[in-house]
Amino acid sequence: KNMKITNLQVFHVKPRWSFLKISTDEGITGWGEPMVEGRARTVETAIAEQASFLIGKDPLRIEYLWQSMYRNTFYRGGIILTSAISGIEQALWDIKGKYYNMPIYEMLGGKYREKVRMYGHCWGATTEKIINRALERKKNGFTAFKVLLEPYTANRSVKTYIESQKYRFAEIRQAVGDEIDIAIDFHGRVNPDVAIQIIREIEQYYPLFVEEPCLPENTDELTRITHSVTVPIAAGERLVTRYGFRPLLEAGAVSVLQPDLCHAGGILEVKKIAAMAETYYCKVAPHN
Repeated sequence: KNMKITNLQVFHVKPRWSFLKISTDEGITGWGEPMVEGRARTVETAIAEQASFLIGKDPLRIEYLWQSMYRNTFYRGGIILTSAISGIEQALWDIKGKYYNMPIYEMLGGKYREKVRMYGHCWGATTEKIINRALERKKNGFTAFKVLLEPYTANRSVKTYIESQKYRFAEIRQAVGDEIDIAIDFHGRVNPDVAIQIIREIEQYYPLFVEEPCLPENTDELTRITHSVTVPIAAGERLVTRYGFRPLLEAGAVSVLQPDLCHAGGILEVKKIAAMAETYYCKVAPHN
């Protein structure tokens, strides 16, 4: 007889994480991470709404369960529903791996590489703190790291703000040297025109990429930014499913896609997104 799902249980961990445990009648359990920052209880409700469909089903039929959860509703997609599905899908892969005693990557085609380059975050209230953290990351073996764009405040002129970001990035580059790659996350904090001006000012320091130079809702504006600068543009942490990423690829809006496995639809959905990106010669740097 087929294995059956018997229970779904969500655990919340401070300050903002959620984990899902799926149990089966064969004693195999799987864990996933269904989360939206600041919406943990909302995602938990979305999971509970899927429970009546999932309980009693075979957890090994991952594609069937994913398609049913996503398509068997009038209102599809959205960050809440897709994050819930992502965590469920991760837990189902965990169960399947344990059932067959096999790593997930083996079930998805086998291992491709032995290691993956990682970058470290270098947040800090001051440029000095960012540089100190960057040098610490460098000492620990990181060859790339990411910094945040300072938020724009209305008490200074646009010219002053743009120049301050240029000098800040230049100072960081000088401190860490040319052998280190530096990405910068704009977090959609400025409008597209200001984003273009800032990126043009820092192009000479060769950023690894600029992430979310504007909010992701407007693909046309993101494309305009990309076509106005030479620095690679990255986006995707707030987008979900291959349907959400398709417009960016078709418009040539980004050089780096950043799907989040906890939001975009789960492990297999992100692999599908990566396959789409490959046909456009677009890099993939999974978020989270």
